[in-house]
Amino acid sequence: MSLSVALAHRLPGLDLDIAFEAPPGVTTLFGRSGAGKTTVVNAVAGLLRPDRGRIVAEGEVLCDTESGIWLPPHRRRLGYVFQEGRLFPHLSVRQNLTYGRWFAPGRRDGDDFARILDLLGIEPLLTRRPAALSGGEKQRVAIGRALLSRPRLLLMDEPLAALDEARKAEILPYLERLRDEARVPILHVSHALAEVARLATTVVAIQDGRVIRTGPAAEVLADPEAVPALGVREAGAVLTGRLAAHHDDGLSEIALTAAPLFLPRIAASVGAQVRVRIAAQDVMLALEAPRSISALNILPATVIAVRQGQGPGVVVQLRSGEDVFLARVTRRSADAMNLGPGTPCFGIVKSVAVAQSDVGRGRQP
Repeated sequence: MSLSVALAHRLPGLDLDIAFEAPPGVTTLFGRSGAGKTTVVNAVAGLLRPDRGRIVAEGEVLCDTESGIWLPPHRRRLGYVFQEGRLFPHLSVRQNLTYGRWFAPGRRDGDDFARILDLLGIEPLLTRRPAALSGGEKQRVAIGRALLSRPRLLLMDEPLAALDEARKAEILPYLERLRDEARVPILHVSHALAEVARLATTVVAIQDGRVIRTGPAAEVLADPEAVPALGVREAGAVLTGRLAAHHDDGLSEIALTAAPLFLPRIAASVGAQVRVRIAAQDVMLALEAPRSISALNILPATVIAVRQGQGPGVVVQLRSGEDVFLARVTRRSADAMNLGPGTPCFGIVKSVAVAQSDVGRGRQP
C-alpha cells in the first residue's frame, strides 16, 4: 500500500507546506520538535482539517479540500498509537484488545488474534489491568489493539517518547518485528535519531514545516544536506550487514561490503541481517591506513562530499564499498587533509563507541 500526502496548514509560528509519498514499510517523519510532524499525522488520521490538502491511501481519497472530500476518522480504517498507550483502565488487557477487534472489517479471526499476541509478546499480560503494566507493556498492548482493528495503515506518533531508556530497549525489538512481519504499512513520527535508524525504511526529513529530503533511510541519514533537520550532533549513518561471527573475546563481527565491523557482542544469530547506526562524531579520518592503534574498525573510503556549517566543524560524506557513512571533523582538519570529493582515506571507528541501542535487526527477507 502507498500513501500520498500533500497539505498546507498555518499554525502559530509555523507555516506548514508538505508533500511526500510513503511506500510500503515504515515511513518516518523526522525532524526537531515543532517541525510539523504531528500535524501531518493528525491530518492523515482525520483529527485535523488542513487549510489545503489532498491525502490518498491505497487509492482512496481521504481528504481533498479542492473537491470538498473529507472522510471522518472512523471511516478511514487507520490505527493510531499515541505517545501514551491510552488504554481503558477499567478493562483487562484481553478486553482492551478485543475492543479493537470490534472495528475490524469482516469476520474476527482467532488465528489473527494469536499471531498478534505472539508478535508483540503480550499473551502473558492478558489478565492484567493497565495499572499493572510497565510503560513498554502498555505500548505493546496499544499497538496490538490498533492492529486487531485490521487497519490499512498504522500511525505511530512518537510511541517511545514517554518511556525511559530501559523501556525503550524493551520495546524496540518488538517494533522491528512489527516492521518485518505485520504486513501493515506504518507512518511513524520521531525526533530520536537512534529510533529512526533502527526502524525506518523510508525517511521524510522535515525542517520548519518543509520537506528537505526524502528517500530510503540509509540514503537520507547519510546525506549531509539532511543534517539541518537531523541536528549536527545527532548526525550519523545506518549501515546494514550480515552477522558473520561471534568471537571468544566478546566481539561480534559484521560483514560490510568493504571491511568487517567489530562490535561488542550482538544478541542475534550468525547469518542475521543487522542495522548499525554510526554517529558522525564517532568517526575519525586518516589519509593513510593507521598502524598500531587500539581502534579495530578501519574502513577504506572515498570522500563523496564535504558540508561546511556555520561553526568550526564540517560533515564529510564517505563511501566504503557500497556503504555510505558520515564523519564530523573540524574545518581545520578538513583543510589540512585537503578533503574533497574523490579523496581516498580511512574511516576509523572505536568498537565501544557504538551503543547497544544503535544496533538493531535488519529488514529480514
